Amino acid sequence: MLNELSRTGRIGFSLPEIPKSMRVNVEDLSKVIPDAMLRTSNLDLPQLSEPEVLRHYVRLSQMNFAIDVGMYPLGSCTMKYNPKVSQRIARNSKIANLHPYQDEETIQGALEILYELERMLCEITGMDEISLQPAAGAQGEYVGALMMKSYLHDKGMQEKDEMLVPDSAHGTNPASATMAGFKVVKIPSSEQGIVTAEALKGLVSRKTAGMMLTVPNTLGIFEREIVEITKTVHELGGLMYYDGANMNALLGKVRPGDMDFDIVHINVHKTFATPHGGGGPGAGPVGVSSALAEYLPIPRIVRKGEMFSLDYDRPKSIGAIKSFYGNTAVLVRAYCYILSLGRDGLKTASEQAVLSSNYLLSLLDDESYSSTTIGVPSKHEFVVSASPLKRRTGVSAGDVAKAILDSGKHSPTTYFPLIVSEALMVEPTETEPRENLETYAETLNEIAKRAQESKTELLSAPHNTAIGRLDEYRASHPNTMILNWKELKAR
Repeated sequence: MLNELSRTGRIGFSLPEIPKSMRVNVEDLSKVIPDAMLRTSNLDLPQLSEPEVLRHYVRLSQMNFAIDVGMYPLGSCTMKYNPKVSQRIARNSKIANLHPYQDEETIQGALEILYELERMLCEITGMDEISLQPAAGAQGEYVGALMMKSYLHDKGMQEKDEMLVPDSAHGTNPASATMAGFKVVKIPSSEQGIVTAEALKGLVSRKTAGMMLTVPNTLGIFEREIVEITKTVHELGGLMYYDGANMNALLGKVRPGDMDFDIVHINVHKTFATPHGGGGPGAGPVGVSSALAEYLPIPRIVRKGEMFSLDYDRPKSIGAIKSFYGNTAVLVRAYCYILSLGRDGLKTASEQAVLSSNYLLSLLDDESYSSTTIGVPSKHEFVVSASPLKRRTGVSAGDVAKAILDSGKHSPTTYFPLIVSEALMVEPTETEPRENLETYAETLNEIAKRAQESKTELLSAPHNTAIGRLDEYRASHPNTMILNWKELKAR
């Protein structure tokens, strides 16, 4: 900690003396600032030289892992490399220094970029209209559910209060539907890991408002009965919602609109290579068919001749769900990414992502890591079960993930989806070279081999990280979690 490095008298800055004309009398401040807000003692800041401060923060950065350091194969997250040209453009002062309260006449360039991005995303998804406002995929889901509700109520179908959600879905799907006021009906996956039309027909009813579906699903499998599924829901007056978390597998191949989805969200921070992780930043644009366009959040960007403006006059809109028009810098990065790759480049990116996933899977020791997609090609990600390894050696998926850290690599997603025992969920993305995939597979296979020879070492991994294995129970239990600095100070 910086306080431990502190030595009296060390100074890391030099400020000019404040002219007498600019000095503020403390007594004058006390007349306008409440006593409770006035400091009664000096700030107890560490006293350090500038190099000491710099080295401290550089050391902290070296203890962290990032996509610029190595492969980040978190399944279902699409943590791919973010091109630096996009970062540089988003940091341009003409974009970074824009203020949301500027007159529309002064932000025509920004509005044009966002308007064009909307048109691009409509073409990519097969939707008619799109809003860039949602800040993340989860918020996009909530927006979609709210639009469903408004649309069905306007059609006099208030009895439709059930949302169908597969058991393999992201947890945000049932959460978003519940927040919007729907009752969630869980659809069980088949042995092949997909939703079948037969299972669906046993759960739909006149109360079905819609269905939320991820394609490919969380197991990395394409929902091959999708045409029959959408037809079944639509015949009962329900709507289809496409969770775009896994769209990195479909670019240029299949459009959600062509699969007859009514609402789509896209995680541009996944599919279109903008920063992702740590709770933000992000963006989850939502696209809709023409029948639902009037319910999109406000404001909407409209074009009149050569001018662009923000339109708030949308009586049936669900309203604003994010400050101003969303996370513009993230959206600019997505715009740059799409332009730089073009139609053919986006298609190639998906092809390479799928190829990388299947290649990495083919290299794994199937006696330790059993595939959940036997006989079915994976798309951009795959899920294996470490159950065979655990039965033989007692080493679990969690132990494998900890051991991976010792090799200087990042672990995959563990224990998700919940329908797979001892799940390891891997998504290598299209931005990793073949050698990295082979090295990662070698690491997993070596861990499986070591599990039979020295499992005690693996059960206490990691050993090479700045912090060893955490007590996961205490880290997540409400009686032991420290949620703010006051609790920390009290302990």
